[in-house]
Amino acid sequence: MRTILAIVVIFLPLTAFAQERPNIVFVLADDLGYSDVGFNGAQFYETPNIDALASAGVIFSDFYSGGPNCAPTRACINTGMYTPRHGLYTPGGRAKGDATAMRFAVPTKGQTDPLYQTFPSQNDSILPAHTSIAEVLAEAGYATARFGKWHLGPDTQGFTVSSSNGEPGKESKHYGNIDVAEDLTDAALEFIEQNKDDPFYLYVAHWDVHSPLRARKDVVAKYKTKLETFPDQSYNWNPVYAAMIEAVDTSVGRLRAKLHELDLEKNTLFIFSSDNGGASFATTNRPLKGAKGAFFEGGIRVPTCAAWPAVVKPGGIAQAPLTSVDFLPTFAELSGAPLPSNQPVDGKSFVPVLNGEPALQDRAIFWHYPLYLAGQGYNQVLPVYGTNNMTWRAVPSTAIRRGDYKLIYYYEYDNYKLFNVRDDVSEQHDLAEAEPAIAKQLHTQLTDWVKQTGAPVPRKPNPAFGKAPSEEKPPQ
Repeated sequence: MRTILAIVVIFLPLTAFAQERPNIVFVLADDLGYSDVGFNGAQFYETPNIDALASAGVIFSDFYSGGPNCAPTRACINTGMYTPRHGLYTPGGRAKGDATAMRFAVPTKGQTDPLYQTFPSQNDSILPAHTSIAEVLAEAGYATARFGKWHLGPDTQGFTVSSSNGEPGKESKHYGNIDVAEDLTDAALEFIEQNKDDPFYLYVAHWDVHSPLRARKDVVAKYKTKLETFPDQSYNWNPVYAAMIEAVDTSVGRLRAKLHELDLEKNTLFIFSSDNGGASFATTNRPLKGAKGAFFEGGIRVPTCAAWPAVVKPGGIAQAPLTSVDFLPTFAELSGAPLPSNQPVDGKSFVPVLNGEPALQDRAIFWHYPLYLAGQGYNQVLPVYGTNNMTWRAVPSTAIRRGDYKLIYYYEYDNYKLFNVRDDVSEQHDLAEAEPAIAKQLHTQLTDWVKQTGAPVPRKPNPAFGKAPSEEKPPQ
């Protein structure tokens, strides 16, 4: 595993894109954890193609998803806006878990009382009025395609080609489809062939490794055999999950091979990332705390790397804290397209980071979640208000990272936790009392951001709080 204790980035001068705009290939895995790739230490899971991509370019050691689950992150990616701007916080737009354990009244699954409709929710859709990456790049003359999971509503936001499984037809879900990764890749290769002579943007959003866990039997058998003699038995490794990771990894390898075949690799920016941390029932995010759904590092720090042979020299590690809203302004700068004028753009271009500059090191990035989300397994990390019962993976909260520090403010408990995530990536030591000046400064900046963005904050007491608990299976 590469050390990430210092900035060890070696780059070529960023001049190529000024003469020839790069193609952009963006591959997004679903629920792939920070530690699920070889370049972040995975040994049971095998990701040779993703690791080769990382070795050919730069690893972003401190890259964060815009939300702790899928829909908000995808909205952040495609609009360049934080969650309070686009209004997506979780699939379905409702709190999930035991409603009697929620201190505040918020939009809750199964609750129709107007009391609980305390702020507007757009469920799983971004608005047609929002300007997306595809629309920005189309203005610059790019052909654009999206293959795979969208999760942002019926408006496909200007993509030239848009398909959930690589085939034309109605949008549908393909969770657990053991062939869909290959189908998406086949369609993506065809798109590259058809647009090889002009700049293009290709967004491949895999359905893997989201549950249900299913994979091809021969690949699962390979990992079952490996598990028999695998030395690390400290975790219950899942051969099916490993096989799903391999399906995504194979896709990355096939895409890079096609770019090489067509002599497009040199001037193509190829980015790989995930939409949130790994799910606690499927994998381990260690050494990170928490998992999908949490604001601890395990829920939002994601494996991310990029290669661009014309610009980025192999072997780099960039530690600048980056996040999903940064994709739109970065791609706009590379394409020469103007930023949208009809909406705020919260992200910052990380082109300077690609150029090896020590940029964006001390800027603040934010997360906001005004709901509740039940935990399971090691992701039961937050208690019911007034008790020691570890129930939640998320409660109404806002988080900020600036420099080496991250502060999470919990409206549920009216307190915050402060971590130095450079020195303490496992978030074992709350520094709120030891470093009160830093905590106060970050809390003030966080509060200002909440006001500036109009982020909804629950205030009304939940009349059902503390009553007989309801029976509901924790969401995945």
